[in-house]
Amino acid sequence: MSIKKKLGYVALFAGTTLGIMHAANKVFNYLSTYENHFGQEEYQYYNWRFGKIAYRKKGTGSPLLLIHNLNVCSSSDEWNRITDKLSQNYTIYSIDLLGCGCSERPFFTYTNFLYVQLITDFIKNIINSKTDVIVSGDSAPAVLMACANDSSIINRVIMINPQNIMKLAKNPTKRSTMIKYLLCAPVIGTFIYNIKINKKTLSDKFRNCYYYNHNNISEHDILMCLESSHRDRAHSKYLYASQKSRFTNANIICCLNKINNSIFIITGKENPENELSANQYQNYIPSIEIIGIKGTKQLPHMEKPDEFIEQVNILFSDEN
Repeated sequence: MSIKKKLGYVALFAGTTLGIMHAANKVFNYLSTYENHFGQEEYQYYNWRFGKIAYRKKGTGSPLLLIHNLNVCSSSDEWNRITDKLSQNYTIYSIDLLGCGCSERPFFTYTNFLYVQLITDFIKNIINSKTDVIVSGDSAPAVLMACANDSSIINRVIMINPQNIMKLAKNPTKRSTMIKYLLCAPVIGTFIYNIKINKKTLSDKFRNCYYYNHNNISEHDILMCLESSHRDRAHSKYLYASQKSRFTNANIICCLNKINNSIFIITGKENPENELSANQYQNYIPSIEIIGIKGTKQLPHMEKPDEFIEQVNILFSDEN
């Protein structure tokens, strides 16, 4: 067989494979988003310089900003079990971070500093006064850096299971950068993303990582996470690629000694790693108070919302 014929067969095989992948991506995207759960919510939009930011405002009282976990599956829906009660005492702002929920998903490299600027600008331009903050998971470092950069915008902070400081300090490598380029590829990258983020993998996450009591897992929560991760033709893959390649990491140790805010950490007691990570922050800021909620893992505010709200009321009381 001549080289021309061999190359022709290779090209035909590659083209057919890409065509199948493209068709599979289209089908998967439709199945993940056709119910349009987010379309049933009412959002306002902040026209930020890097893209529209969706948020919801509810209640009266002093401002309280709720920031969900920095994850392509997360959104402001993470707070739905607690916003009604909190809004009785606070003006609640629940935001969808760039690349998540109903916010835009631009094609660029996402970094921790991008989210520091987003949080800062949102508080200054939308809330327009010093605010308390409750932040979940991997978004916590961006809030701490915002506190260190500008002490006039954030008052008290509750972090829920914040990211491990040592893991957070890991820098991108040549190998991780190659992974980013692969995931950002138009067809192949989307296909890999769909394999990594689907209903089965999300269900496994909820059972193995997020929830302690599997009876508390809601099908609605899984479907919301699935839709959030695949809206806008799965363009959340750009955030996913940046996270996998460590571009959202940042060494925050140098900024911790600049923080004068009242900081509290709420952990899920059933995952020992949560307490270990919390202790890392306390080592640098001894005034941090750590509270564990039994019978929960990564999402105590979703798994035991009443106990979580009770702790928030105690920590944010004027006597504290």
